[in-house]
Amino acid sequence: MASVTRALLILFFLALLPQLRTPILLSSAHHLPVPFLCHPDQAKQLLQLKRSFSFVDSTTTLSSWQDGTDCCLWEGIGCDASSGNVTVLDLNNRGLFSHGLDPAVFSLTSLRRLDLSMNDFSGDPVDDGRLWLPDNIPATGFDRFTLLTHLNLSYLGLRGPIPDGIGKLVNLLSLDLSSSIVSDGYDVPDVPDDSYIDYSYPLWVLNFDTLVANLSNLRELYLDGVDLSYSGHGWCTTLATYVPRLEILSMANCALTGPISKSLSRLSSLLVLNLQENYNITAGPFPEFLMDFINLTMLRLSNINLQGWFPSRPFQSKNLRVLDLSFNQNLTGHVPNFSNASSLGSLMLHGTSLLPVELKASTSFVSLKELSLDGNLVSVDFLSSFGTLGSLCKLDLAFDTASELGPVLSWIGHHKNITRLVIIYANFTEIAPALISNYFKTLRSLIICACTLPRHVLHAVGNLTGLQTLQLFNCRMTGSSTLPSSIGNLTNLRDLYIVQCGFSGPMPAAIGRLTNLRNMYVYSAQFSGPIPATIGKLTNLENLYIEDGISGPIPATIGNLTHLNSVKFFGEFSGPSIPYTIGQLSQLTRLNIGYSTFSESIPSSFFGSIPSSMANLTQLTELILASNSLNGEIPSFVFSLPVLRYLDLSNNQLSGLVQDFDTRTSQLERVDLSNNALSGFIPKAFFQLTSLVALDVSSNKFMGSLDLTQFWRLRELTILDLSNNELHVTDANDDNIVHTKYLTRLQHIGLTSCNITQFPRFLRHVKYITYLDLSCNKISGNVPNWLWDKICSIGPYSYLNLSHNMFTSMQHLNSDILPFNTYVEVLDLSYNRFSGRVPMPSSSGMILKYSNNLFSSLLPHWTLYLTGTSYLSISKNNINDHVPPSICDAQLNVLDLSNNNFYGSIPSCLMGNAPLKILNLRGNNFNGTLPSHISTRCTLQAIDLHGNKIEGQLPKELSNCFNLEILDIGSNRIVDTFPYWLRRLPNLSILLLRSNQLYGTIGDDNIVRDTKSVEEIFPSLQIIDLSSNNFSRVLKLQWLKQLKSMMSKYNSSGETIDFESTESGGPFYQYSIELTYKGILMTFERMLTTVTLIDFSNNRLEGTIPEALGSLVSLRILNLSHNTFTGKIPAQLGSIKDLESLDLSCNQLSGEIPQELTNLTFLEIMNLSNNNLVGRVPQSRQFSTFDISSFGGNPGLCGLPLLELPCGSSLSPYTPSAQLVHRSSTHSVDVVLFLFIGLGFGVGFAAAIVVEWNRVNR
Repeated sequence: MASVTRALLILFFLALLPQLRTPILLSSAHHLPVPFLCHPDQAKQLLQLKRSFSFVDSTTTLSSWQDGTDCCLWEGIGCDASSGNVTVLDLNNRGLFSHGLDPAVFSLTSLRRLDLSMNDFSGDPVDDGRLWLPDNIPATGFDRFTLLTHLNLSYLGLRGPIPDGIGKLVNLLSLDLSSSIVSDGYDVPDVPDDSYIDYSYPLWVLNFDTLVANLSNLRELYLDGVDLSYSGHGWCTTLATYVPRLEILSMANCALTGPISKSLSRLSSLLVLNLQENYNITAGPFPEFLMDFINLTMLRLSNINLQGWFPSRPFQSKNLRVLDLSFNQNLTGHVPNFSNASSLGSLMLHGTSLLPVELKASTSFVSLKELSLDGNLVSVDFLSSFGTLGSLCKLDLAFDTASELGPVLSWIGHHKNITRLVIIYANFTEIAPALISNYFKTLRSLIICACTLPRHVLHAVGNLTGLQTLQLFNCRMTGSSTLPSSIGNLTNLRDLYIVQCGFSGPMPAAIGRLTNLRNMYVYSAQFSGPIPATIGKLTNLENLYIEDGISGPIPATIGNLTHLNSVKFFGEFSGPSIPYTIGQLSQLTRLNIGYSTFSESIPSSFFGSIPSSMANLTQLTELILASNSLNGEIPSFVFSLPVLRYLDLSNNQLSGLVQDFDTRTSQLERVDLSNNALSGFIPKAFFQLTSLVALDVSSNKFMGSLDLTQFWRLRELTILDLSNNELHVTDANDDNIVHTKYLTRLQHIGLTSCNITQFPRFLRHVKYITYLDLSCNKISGNVPNWLWDKICSIGPYSYLNLSHNMFTSMQHLNSDILPFNTYVEVLDLSYNRFSGRVPMPSSSGMILKYSNNLFSSLLPHWTLYLTGTSYLSISKNNINDHVPPSICDAQLNVLDLSNNNFYGSIPSCLMGNAPLKILNLRGNNFNGTLPSHISTRCTLQAIDLHGNKIEGQLPKELSNCFNLEILDIGSNRIVDTFPYWLRRLPNLSILLLRSNQLYGTIGDDNIVRDTKSVEEIFPSLQIIDLSSNNFSRVLKLQWLKQLKSMMSKYNSSGETIDFESTESGGPFYQYSIELTYKGILMTFERMLTTVTLIDFSNNRLEGTIPEALGSLVSLRILNLSHNTFTGKIPAQLGSIKDLESLDLSCNQLSGEIPQELTNLTFLEIMNLSNNNLVGRVPQSRQFSTFDISSFGGNPGLCGLPLLELPCGSSLSPYTPSAQLVHRSSTHSVDVVLFLFIGLGFGVGFAAAIVVEWNRVNR
């Protein structure tokens, strides 16, 4: 009987063989070769697909994929046993990298299952923000997969519109094109990464109906992170109409709009519904029909604008496992009710306004593993109504002020299975350490966010020896804010994250006892001092990220961490050199010691050369040493590291030649050497790096002629910046050259100061341009008309700078509307020879610069073209026009119309409405009075109306401009008294009212009487010029005594006044004022903190010069000339040690020159002429530098330099001509200040003296 059974089994097995999907290969007794099941043509296409992959970070090399072997046996391949056709291609999560989906895959038309998900086909290994990557999802080919039932291209890095061909795959059962991961808001990924959540939309659907209309068999649809905003409000109806048999629908973070329609109720087979993070869905009530889905197992509706009262009736599904209603702040009512909660595993209700209700005693939550609550729901009474939660292992609680922490912690302590605990907004001040030690001892993961933490609680956390993950986010430390050394007791810890916690003091040495640590992330924790050397004991550490105020060198013991995979150090690190031991980290793939472009952290500052030991880091794919002080030559091994793809050595002091290197095995894709002192020729090896995507060598000392055709091999190059070297860059002159269409993929092109003489012709073959800078060259003639269609703002930049050339016109431009294809962020045509009307972009531009040209007019209704503009400069042209009130519709931050011929009154809206911050109308013909309707919404930080014909009084409403820093209304026709009401403006630094008809007293006594605190008197005033007015009477001593801003010693090192820009590399604004400055024509390009000035010259001030001036110790320039001051020169002026220019000429001063003035060793200009001074001119090294014109017109003075005779001679001293004295006293000087502004934020000024030496009195 047994033999019969065995025979039957053999026959059954042989009958089954043809049906097996995986071939079984048999050989005859004569060992005849078994034919391959795989078709050769399909094997060939698979090998082509393999060649498109990079395996640098992959978990496989697909070593089984070999020519001459059976492809049906290859990794990830499945074949039909009867036909031999490839039916399965599954390379999910292999770590493969590619520049897109190779077309070879579309030749595998027999595929039924295709899964390439969780790889990187983006083609951009490191995105530095300058690059817009073009669409890389194939537009055609998908319709060839007629047999396909499962398609998964999720998290693959594909970009562009989803092809119509996917909508023709009528046999599809499952489609997954997801492109973003939605975080729960608390967890940080194991490997610190600046961009671990992608909120952009790389894929989009132009027509949702077209995508799903033919997919009636579809059971699973995953489109997380795909932009569906183009689909309008009808997406629910589309789904219900075309894919009614859906069982899984996941469309999280899809930019859905409109309401959740009841038509969705027709998807009665739904098991999973995930619509979370669609915050543009129309606010509305919870869709009650979802409660009737009896098969529903998962419902995720977080952050979709649910509001109103939650239904009281229960969910009908007995299989509901996940319910997430979190982050719907306006959702109220009682917590959900369940007909059967026994299968519920996850309940997320945080971020709602739901109210607690005692749960039914019959409701059992025996399967509940994850619970998230906040606000009113965090109470012992409500938690207890769940009964015994024996399965609970994850608990997230966000407390409010009414929550009682102690009893809740006690409740937690009775649930021994809780291993992950998140606590938010709790105040641990009154919590005894024993509660932490006793109630949390079963925890494996503890996350504390936005809590108040006393040190004794943190010390108790050190007793939780079972912890594997500890995360502290944005906590406020009380008492001693040092991190307790008890943290060293957490010897099982694998992940440590400390973010923005306000610690002080050094990181404790006990950190070295965490020997099982794998990931350490410290960001803005405010530690000080060096990293402890004990960090070298963390020998299992794989990822180390420290961006903090930690200072000092990186300890040499870091070389012990041989398992490190990724290292990032941002902060105040410094040292003689990067530690040599870093070369021992042989497993390192990413090393970043420097400064992140997108971080606000302080860059490191390491000196010395790049350690030669780094040649051992053969696994490095990313090396960033930017923004240090590294010097010496770049070692040639750096370019030859075998798998290095991203190299950034920018912003250092590297010098010398860049040596050629072997490029045959190089995988370099990005090289940034900008802002160094590298010299010589650009190495020829750069022209051989065929994988290169980005090359930036700007701001060095490279020299020689460089023809752009030398880059013809670099077919992947998208970023090229050669700016600010000593290069002579040329373009191909021969139209027939074989490489005419080279550099066609370039998008970001920097060719500033490259001695270019003609518009680069290769640009004609470039498809997209996101950044083009041809400024500071010698290009003349026309701007070619084809350029406008290539400027593309799909990416993060759309920048066009043609300034500082000799362009005269736009080629074949039919109108004065620039035909840009899309919105432009920056357009700079300044410093050229353009004439006629000012051309405007057809779709507006954020920053528009047209200054220093020959433009003579504006377009009719020109303000209509400024709808998206925040910065407009048309200064120094010949425009004759008025400014209409519609200018305020543009929402400008900066408006500069200076030095033209604008006329009429100033629109009142310009003076008081947000968001304008810079208003410069100087040097025009504006007339009338200043607008007085200035509201408290005024955001102006600089007002310059100098050199117009403005009359009347200064409006007191200017005091509403609380952020005002510069006010220049000089050279107008203002008739008023001194504006003492400006005294309370906290930031007013420059006040220029010269050459008007102001009268009365400077510094009225009312200032003193009305002031409650001396700090309220012009607290930031640095420059005040009231010259050439009609001020009279005595200069008030009380007023001068309260100029506290000039009494403190400014930094004599000349540090600039810093104002942070809101955009990295944001626009700066060039600003000019007129000052009488030491009798010398000068240009200020940055206002130093040392520049302080008082000019009260050319008035009718009388009385004695106040001794209180001597207390203004930060003063650099003092001009009181051409008044009627009497009495002696105060000896206290000798206390102003940094005074550089003193002009007291043309007064009625008497007495001797104080000997104390010889203490002014920085005094460069002094004019005491035309007074009644007597006695000997003081003799000192400094006084010996002044010539006779400084003392002329004082008959009683004697001694050098007046005559080489002793005092008492009958000869009269030399008296300079009146003309010479006048020139030395009243000559005006143009001073240029750079105002660094961020669009929407700070404005400032700063300055350093640069040129023009033209001393008047020599």
